[in-house]
Amino acid sequence: VQLQAFGGGLVQAGGSLRLSCASSGSDVWTDWFHQAPGNERELVATITSGGSTNYADSVWGRFTISRDDAKNTVYLQMNNLKPEDAGVYYCRILMGGTSYWGQGTLVTVSS
Repeated sequence: VQLQAFGGGLVQAGGSLRLSCASSGSDVWTDWFHQAPGNERELVATITSGGSTNYADSVWGRFTISRDDAKNTVYLQMNNLKPEDAGVYYCRILMGGTSYWGQGTLVTVSS
């Protein structure tokens, strides 16, 4: 299984970024995690194989997870970014009972 996360970058507070997670599978359960410097990795958004979504309270109303099945890609649209959203974002997929992680993409938010 190949998994690639990209789309991070530098953005001002209040700005937006869209992260992408491209995998070699389709309709897979996908999570996005956020790891701030010095902190543990935290789950921020999930999309199930059936398309149901769930979000951490800290990103509710600002982040949207979606999937393009034709491209085997899951997106994380991040709006109204805050300095505390900065860090490395990882995608994880669940396929055949196994977890696979992407390499992470760095998001920097300037205040």
